Amino acid sequence: METYNSASVENFIKTVYNFELREGWDTRSGSIARELGITNAAATDMARKLALKNLIDYRKYKELKLTEAGKKLAMEIIRKHRLWETFLHRVLDLSLHEIHREAEMLEHATSDFLMEKISKYLGDPISDPHGDPIPDRNGELIAPEECISLSIALADREYEICRLIGSDQEFYEFCLNNHLQIGSILSLKKQYEQSKMTEVVVKNTKLLLNADWSRFIFVKDNKQ
Repeated sequence: METYNSASVENFIKTVYNFELREGWDTRSGSIARELGITNAAATDMARKLALKNLIDYRKYKELKLTEAGKKLAMEIIRKHRLWETFLHRVLDLSLHEIHREAEMLEHATSDFLMEKISKYLGDPISDPHGDPIPDRNGELIAPEECISLSIALADREYEICRLIGSDQEFYEFCLNNHLQIGSILSLKKQYEQSKMTEVVVKNTKLLLNADWSRFIFVKDNKQ
């Protein structure tokens, strides 16, 4: 019988949580499998095992839902991940892609004791370098600012970038080279429905973003 280590369990729970938060993202076993790079059968098997531990509500052919215990575990993992990202970015000056990659490994081997020491050292930050909120030590999230995906934002408006999600190195390098950073102001010129492209202007430069990248950029109305 196949066994799962704690890292596999934690990655599965975290992925289900993140998919539940994103509008239009499917949390069926097949979708989680593709994200984690495992087979559909392995994802289904994992979901069944976690259902027996009361971490996931599993029903055949239905989307996966975290139980309250599952959500609590997800918050613990995400807190460690985002605090590590913040530490690596602030202290070691790692890039947005690098901090995500390293935090993915560190989060599974970090005690609650060490995490609270790191949080205190950083001044108990409430968001990480990607703009994602950091759960507090009780697993609570401070309500984030109203941010929406750039892919569904309205044209002919100015926006401020408030979050950059994902783990793709090419995406983060493109953002860095084109002034698409947290706090950057952009003008959304047009949403092309057929091609699923988004046209923006940043620092007098026109950019055409495909759907995969525009959905990873979250914005809020520029109130200045």
